[in-house]
Amino acid sequence: MNTRRQEPLKTTKPRSASARPDVRSILQNTLLVSLTLLVLVFAYAFASRAIFRPPVEPTRAADSGGSAGPIQVDVLNGCGSSGAGTAFTSYLRARGFDVVEIRNYKSFDVGESLVIDRTGNKANAERVAYALGIRKDHVIQQINEDYFVDVSVIIGRDHGSLKPPEEGSTR
Repeated sequence: MNTRRQEPLKTTKPRSASARPDVRSILQNTLLVSLTLLVLVFAYAFASRAIFRPPVEPTRAADSGGSAGPIQVDVLNGCGSSGAGTAFTSYLRARGFDVVEIRNYKSFDVGESLVIDRTGNKANAERVAYALGIRKDHVIQQINEDYFVDVSVIIGRDHGSLKPPEEGSTR
């Protein structure tokens, strides 16, 4: 004979109203999480813009002697890649530079991109170089009275490593 006593089955009681999650607290928690995510997104955007990619000033430097206004640029394709000049022109125009001419350079064997100061104000050329990600040691002066632009950009074969990266380019 089995002397064990069987215990009755326990039944769960329905939850009381006070044990259910309050709709108001769920909304508050959802709002808190959403606002926290929004603050994080804004913090990242600010840090990205201010620290990693500071804005570029597309206007002529104060000592340029010429009139105030956007830096005038001509873009020359020295790499031979189709569409490189158009891509750089669109990029510069979107940042406020006045690109007045796009054309091919006299040859397509330029290895590294150059920025050329045409008016004697190297600060303008350095602003364009900075906007494109071209190193300062690739900024040169060739003053030419016959040119009506402040800066010339010669796009070299290194264009894929610069801003803007050409669509479909391999790095």
